[in-house]
Amino acid sequence: MAINLDSIKNRLQSLQQQSTDKGSKRATDDIWKPEVGTQQVRIVPYIHNKENPFIELYFHYNVGKRSYLSPITFGNPDPIVEFAEKLKQTGSKEDWLNGRKLEPKMRIYAPVIVRGQEDQGVKFWGFGIQVYQELLSYIADPDYGDITDPVNGRDIVVEVRPPADTGKSYPETNIRIKPNKTQVSDNKDIIASLKNQKKITEIFNEYTYDELKEVLEKWLNPEEESEVATDYTETTASSASNNTSSTKNQIEDAFAELFNQDN
Repeated sequence: MAINLDSIKNRLQSLQQQSTDKGSKRATDDIWKPEVGTQQVRIVPYIHNKENPFIELYFHYNVGKRSYLSPITFGNPDPIVEFAEKLKQTGSKEDWLNGRKLEPKMRIYAPVIVRGQEDQGVKFWGFGIQVYQELLSYIADPDYGDITDPVNGRDIVVEVRPPADTGKSYPETNIRIKPNKTQVSDNKDIIASLKNQKKITEIFNEYTYDELKEVLEKWLNPEEESEVATDYTETTASSASNNTSSTKNQIEDAFAELFNQDN
């Protein structure tokens, strides 16, 4: 089944509209992270959704010491999102900003074959919305078309520049689509590996509503955790509450009211 170009074009338009109106990963061998310098990859069809190789995931990065995959990724309710909305409705600018920080952020993953590492099989490349929009723009352009096609697709040059070179506080990623159409490989083992892809939920845990509710409760009430955990969560929680007891009380009250608990 070929990539659905109409779907890609619609998604590009939606992302551009969002931009007008207005990604942590698990350490695993299945994730490819480009290093500083230039590398080359080939996006391949996602075997679990052949119409679209791009997998949009939403993560919470500001709750506790790790990232959490939000259930909204799969259209399910998320207690942290509900709590963030509650904060944004208090009428306090500080609470509104705290609520915004708690909202999940989108990061996109695509299955790739990394040139020079073809024998390692398919990996997943994670990138932000800017690279995502650029990739969708190429695919929507009839001069390029389906760059993920295993036979007539195109490789992608990925260049990562360090903060020291860009003057920014983070590395900058740029992409360039190779002009020539090529097949993924003529090696039958590499071609076979395209069918041996993991589901993205095998790499990132899909948390339940109750699991995330417990995460949020512990983050808001760090004194209930162990001494080591408390040292960390008090630091992160203080950044959200700006080290003020009044804001902490507002957060706890909002949480209690949201989930019908006793104050």
